Amino acid sequence: AGASNTITDVPGVQVGHETRSGDGWQTGTTVVLVPQGATAAVDVQGGAPGTRETDLLEPGGLVTQAHAIVLSGGSAYGLATADGVMRWLEERGHGFPVGEGVVPIVPAAILFDLGRGGDFAKRPDAEFGYRAADAATDGPVAMGRVGAGTGARVGLGSASTTLPGGWTIGAVVGANPAGSPIDPTTCLPYGLFLEVDDEFGLTPPEQCPSAGEGGGASGAARETFNTTIAVLATDAPLDQTQARRMAQVANSGLARSIRPVHNLQDGDAVFAIATSAPDALSTADLQTIYAAAADVLGRAIVHAVLAEGSYCERYPGVCRER
Repeated sequence: AGASNTITDVPGVQVGHETRSGDGWQTGTTVVLVPQGATAAVDVQGGAPGTRETDLLEPGGLVTQAHAIVLSGGSAYGLATADGVMRWLEERGHGFPVGEGVVPIVPAAILFDLGRGGDFAKRPDAEFGYRAADAATDGPVAMGRVGAGTGARVGLGSASTTLPGGWTIGAVVGANPAGSPIDPTTCLPYGLFLEVDDEFGLTPPEQCPSAGEGGGASGAARETFNTTIAVLATDAPLDQTQARRMAQVANSGLARSIRPVHNLQDGDAVFAIATSAPDALSTADLQTIYAAAADVLGRAIVHAVLAEGSYCERYPGVCRER
């Protein structure tokens, strides 16, 4: 794992959250900020996605870079948060050059959390995006019920790894799946086998009452609308086609940490950004990068489960270091 074991271990990547809880609110927004621009791509696999600027990230087009990626609650209403991030970037001169101005490229994806705080009308808007961008730092990423994970069934998680070649890969995920991250036969996270250096700190329970088959960090019953949305980042010199392949491999890898995934009521989407200028990479290097990205995203799911809290409350003897 990287120094903080979060996505900000990747040089040039900053993350900020805007979180609102109480008085009818339970939602938030997370921004992954790369103001100078980074090669960007996306893979969308869910049956009910809510996204913005994803067609633009198709390889072969004019635009190959994004300046921020937004993950937000609020269902389709939450896509408005990207407007605030655009405003924040424009004020600072960051974006795709157009004449004397700039157009910030800010793709986004949302998850369903409407009404989870008690008031259906209280959901993120452009101001959420602006505040999340303004709060972005390169420090360790807060996890659990923060940002896009505030109203999610599981929460927000992050992880990172450093490859033998010196490159870093990180992930941040808002986990709100229709499926479950918990194996009902062991009461342990499906993604536990991906653990690095005892990072999860779990002990198998003496007894395992079924955790259920629904979504949620503790295996609670599923709801109607769901989604797992994520951003992968690396300083490996990927081009846009290679970044898309990284997103595809990692998105498919979600099946190891959540069961089922990519269902009809899921909007699963994984973005990938590369902060270094594209350069030649061997097939072996690419294979290593893609496989590591899938592992990092799976580990981020487990960190979301543990940081959210309800899993460790249900199985207190399992979470020995929390």
